[in-house]
Amino acid sequence: MSCRAERRRSNLIEGKATVEKHPRAFEPAVLILNIILSVLGSIIGLQILTTLGVTPNTAIIGVLVALALSRIPGGWMAKYRSIHRQNLVQSTISGATFGAANSLLLPIGIPYLFGRPDLVVPMLIGATMGMFIDWAMLYWFFDSRIFPGQAAWPPGVAAAEAIYAGDEGGKRAWLLVWGTIIGIIGSYFKVSMSAFGVAFIGNVWALTMFGLGLLLRGYSVKLFGFDIDKLYIPHGMMIGAGLVAGIQILLILLKGRKETTASGDAPAAANYTRSEKQVAKGLARGFGLYIVAALVLAMLGGLYTSMPAWQLLFWAVFAAVSCILAEFIVGLSAMHAGWFPAFATALIFLVIGMALGFPAPALALLVGFVASGGPAFADAGYDFKAGWILRGEGRDRGFELDGRWQQFLAGASGLVVAWAMVTLTHGIYFRQGLFPPVDKVYAATIKAGVDAAIIKNLVLWAIPGALIQALGGSEKQLGIMLATGLLILNPLAGYAVLAGILIRTLVLKFKGREAETPMTILAAGFIAGDALYGFFNSVYKARWR
Repeated sequence: MSCRAERRRSNLIEGKATVEKHPRAFEPAVLILNIILSVLGSIIGLQILTTLGVTPNTAIIGVLVALALSRIPGGWMAKYRSIHRQNLVQSTISGATFGAANSLLLPIGIPYLFGRPDLVVPMLIGATMGMFIDWAMLYWFFDSRIFPGQAAWPPGVAAAEAIYAGDEGGKRAWLLVWGTIIGIIGSYFKVSMSAFGVAFIGNVWALTMFGLGLLLRGYSVKLFGFDIDKLYIPHGMMIGAGLVAGIQILLILLKGRKETTASGDAPAAANYTRSEKQVAKGLARGFGLYIVAALVLAMLGGLYTSMPAWQLLFWAVFAAVSCILAEFIVGLSAMHAGWFPAFATALIFLVIGMALGFPAPALALLVGFVASGGPAFADAGYDFKAGWILRGEGRDRGFELDGRWQQFLAGASGLVVAWAMVTLTHGIYFRQGLFPPVDKVYAATIKAGVDAAIIKNLVLWAIPGALIQALGGSEKQLGIMLATGLLILNPLAGYAVLAGILIRTLVLKFKGREAETPMTILAAGFIAGDALYGFFNSVYKARWR
């Protein structure tokens, strides 16, 4: 471990203020590399999403690039030896990758496939607004009682451990290296090593429900004689769980406001840098911004020609509420499991919109608007978690908030580059018939319509989803996590999660709490190895048409 790293960690443990100033997001050393990597990340995300239907996690790639540059002799390159600059680089490339692919290209492909290419530009403007609002809302929410920094956010842990290992070396680095090697080997043999690694980091109750959901979805035909996904059972469960989760969050905010009124304007708990009052303000700001964005999208899309004024206003309110509920669902799933059902969540609100009788063009814009936000919200959580760990887990509140603000600016610069890349290149992809595969699902669903049986199943299965979420409470998120597993077809990941939980339980029983840190570092390696294998395997399969 370097003297500087050891001194920094010692100060944090003793509760002393951090002396060093956090690097700036727009200083040349950071900004130049961030722009270059954002262009690269955007291209990678667009290519792989349109050819394989997935978006790779490029955060680890950003870390490796920054580490490699820091080893090059010279004063300029020495700047990248700062773990905080590496965190800014990592945040930017991952934000650009998810932003370009999931938040922008995916939404604008929907109206194009629906037969309304004239709505592509309005949808691009609406999706851009949704993406930035979502990014800002997680910034306002992170390290609060709702989305605490001390929660799992597994990919964020993996990124932070990779940065620490490169900075400090020693036993920590070797644990991460061996974990990464095992992660790569396991991924090669089709074992979901990210799911396996998550089991050593996240909440055991939440992950157990996630694993059970994955297995139930994977073997539903054998167990029940029918595919639960075709009957929209997982979607109904998520609707019920999502509504209850929203109510639980509102109750936490109301309780926090009462406590703040009684004790002053300090954070509700010493462990958080965001109080409930601050989160409530952020939620109000976000809702207002979503209303404005939805109205702008409706005007640009000409929805006023197909809907009366009252229905247009109702559509805008419904779109805003849907975006917020979707980001809660995606954010809670990402926080606990490192997985998030963004595509399925957008489909849920599309089906509800169809049941409410919105015309087809309004539905195409609705589902694109909702889909634009969730991935940015989850990715911001991973990035802020990595920074939170590297900055000392919030012990120096001023340094933490300053660093988080610089991460926000760095990530926003990556999103700007993502917007520019999608604006310039989306026509190239569309003319070649390259679309995110899920866009075809959304467009086909709108054209086919929805029947009464689907609505009945959604309502019926929302009840057990709501009950499970209510019984588990806001900390365990049992309903959200069960529904998340039910929405994902990957039974091998279910086995990996449950096996990891079993091993974690046995190790802690026989080795005690001192085994937690080595397990976490190894688990971060499993996740990093899975991410690296998935990235390079996806690049190879995409073949860069």
